[in-house]
Amino acid sequence: MDDRGTAYSGAPPRTVVSLVPSLTEAIAATDAGLLVGATDWCTHPAGLDVARVGGTKWPDLDRVRDLAPDLVVANAEENRDEDVAALRAAGIPVWVTAPATVDQALTSLDRLCAVLDRPHPTWLVDVHEVWADPPRIPPATAVIPIWRRPWMVLGRDTFAGDVLTRLGVRNVFADSADRYPRLAKDDPAAVAADLVIFPDEPYAFTPDDGPEAWPQCRPAFVSGRHLTWYGPSLAEAPAVLIAQLAG
Repeated sequence: MDDRGTAYSGAPPRTVVSLVPSLTEAIAATDAGLLVGATDWCTHPAGLDVARVGGTKWPDLDRVRDLAPDLVVANAEENRDEDVAALRAAGIPVWVTAPATVDQALTSLDRLCAVLDRPHPTWLVDVHEVWADPPRIPPATAVIPIWRRPWMVLGRDTFAGDVLTRLGVRNVFADSADRYPRLAKDDPAAVAADLVIFPDEPYAFTPDDGPEAWPQCRPAFVSGRHLTWYGPSLAEAPAVLIAQLAG
């Protein structure tokens, strides 16, 4: 079953459309020949030669249907429920992922690879080993913006938040009622934290765009792909993020 409890039945899929950039990378690393379509935002691996089906939020469903895949892979957060429902109504199986922790992501990837009849690919074995005992920075309290105008930060129960927790970072907003709380206009300067962590996606923060709102915190700029994607990038994520957090 996928992360939402929907089973996949039948023969292992031989043609797959991915609506999730991280899963596109994961499937390509497992067996690139399975992929027949991906979103315009699927940038890894470089040079991936498959049909493009639009964005994650607004995929071209007609294009997906024309490709007649055996399976579409989606994510509960990145993709809309109505698009998943429309594809299923057209008779196309959709596998939905929804991990909120590293452990859940690894289990989810294990299940997906099993459905693809490609269990235990080398990259996934490596990811399991790396996250069994990841390195940690000295304990730090941080706020992690993901957007501005309005300011939005990581809150409770997010995959990226769990990645940082596993690396020694305490998220100031981890106990928020919201997964992605919005801050009032003058909230940033009032947040008590040692560190402000700026990923380069979904908002492309830079040294000239972001840190000025958090003068009380040391800024750290990190790879959004290594912070938020669950797939082959997880194998190098701890080392990459630790180096970036150290400054």
